[in-house]
Amino acid sequence: MSTPTLELRGVRKVYPGGVEALRGIDLRIDRGELTAIVGPSGSGKTTLLHVMSTLDRPSAGTVMVDGEDASALSEERLAGLRSRRIGFVFQQFFLIDGISAVENVATGLLYHGIPSGERIARATEALDHVGLGHRLDHVPAKLSGGERQRVAIARAIVGRPAIVFADEPTGNLDSRVGTEVMGLLRTLNREGTTMCVITHDRDLADSLPRRVQVRDGQIVGDRRS
Repeated sequence: MSTPTLELRGVRKVYPGGVEALRGIDLRIDRGELTAIVGPSGSGKTTLLHVMSTLDRPSAGTVMVDGEDASALSEERLAGLRSRRIGFVFQQFFLIDGISAVENVATGLLYHGIPSGERIARATEALDHVGLGHRLDHVPAKLSGGERQRVAIARAIVGRPAIVFADEPTGNLDSRVGTEVMGLLRTLNREGTTMCVITHDRDLADSLPRRVQVRDGQIVGDRRS
């Protein structure tokens, strides 16, 4: 059996005061999967995202990213793993004002030890891949919401990560643009990018090939279509 892109074994997260946000999560995501993590507010899905993506450490259990035990790494090595193997797409875009789209995407390669010229070349390729090859020099303020999210997606994939986490990627977009963005994510997945979409939108989750349902810090459903 091939090594999973992401695997959680017995993961728990307990906050000060004894608040148990995750209660023994076991989850495996294989290469090339497109998975939705769905649950209402307070279900634990945001905590799960933070632990899966190595932004937070579990209180107990193991988090394996592309075959490497992230929960055993030092902070420095963990940051390196995160920059090389994980991509992020957020609801708020988090683009840098005052620099161009291509420069925003190139920031995704700052910690890869890649020379500046190559960073720009790869950022240009990534933007072209998401349909923004004609907007390379535009600053975020000159882009629509959908275009800004495409820039964020290009930044997430430019480093060729093992997995991309998309946290409510259509939350700030109207339904038409949101549908276009999800279409882009599906296309990238068909081309081989492993993706995990965190959402409260049941209809969106039901439209994806795999839906993992979280409630009260536990996985209560795992359906593949």
